[in-house]
Amino acid sequence: MGDGYEPGRSGQEDRLGAEWERHRPAVFGVAYRLLGTVADAEDVTQDVWLRAAGADLQVVGDLRAWLVTVAARRSYDILKSARFRRETYVGPWLPEPLLTGPDASQPVLVDESVSSAMLLVMEELSPPERVSFVLHDVFGLEFGRIAEVLDVSVPGARQLASRARRRVAEAKLSTPQASKAERERVLTVFRAAYEAGDLAGLVRLLHPDAVYVTDGGGKVLAARKLIHGGGRVAEVMVRSGRQWRPDRIDFAEVGGEPALVFHRQGRIHSVDTVQITDGLITVYRRVLNPDKLARV
Repeated sequence: MGDGYEPGRSGQEDRLGAEWERHRPAVFGVAYRLLGTVADAEDVTQDVWLRAAGADLQVVGDLRAWLVTVAARRSYDILKSARFRRETYVGPWLPEPLLTGPDASQPVLVDESVSSAMLLVMEELSPPERVSFVLHDVFGLEFGRIAEVLDVSVPGARQLASRARRRVAEAKLSTPQASKAERERVLTVFRAAYEAGDLAGLVRLLHPDAVYVTDGGGKVLAARKLIHGGGRVAEVMVRSGRQWRPDRIDFAEVGGEPALVFHRQGRIHSVDTVQITDGLITVYRRVLNPDKLARV
């Protein structure tokens, strides 16, 4: 499959101009799912636009598939080098929050594959597995295209996607996610308990084996190790709530899931998401890194 690239071509401008906004969410969506950061996804989207503007699109049959493929190829290059950046990241790494509600500034194809939990599962996959899974299972691309992105055989691309699908399915079975309504209910009760500094109320909402994950990226004060145990997590939250009392706590949709957005001193202080099983919070994730909050 050629990508139709011919620098200097201009005959495609009318077609690209008419269809770009329709396909841009898919371009951004594949990059965000593969990279987990809004900044990198936006850079990839801009690269794809420039590539498309200089390509002969008259020879491109399926423009959406072509654009998604170009985005995946660029993301794959970044993803292979991103492993080193992840390893040097200070403290736990969490995906950059992406607003996906009706007022979101960045439209994206929303499904469970952009949730924090799923992006963290895919983070455990190898780059080729992740690309194969996202392109085939999320975007429906044929394995011939995927094989060319990864420079493997078609059977090899199928095997990578199958392996990734199996690992994703195992993760879903081991950590079943509550319904959106249930998460909204728990977050509503949690916010009230947090604002009241109600330690007992927070303990009741947290699973005894709950895990608290904070991503400060070394830029702000945050725990650099996971905090385990519902009682311990509740104590830390009450103490931090007293020390860093928020101006307000808003509800939002982030990565297709309910979230809490903490505001302090006129700025966003954190974006928090949860994993819930049987009505109790099993994982509480808090993004504090200001670099990751700049686009919320």
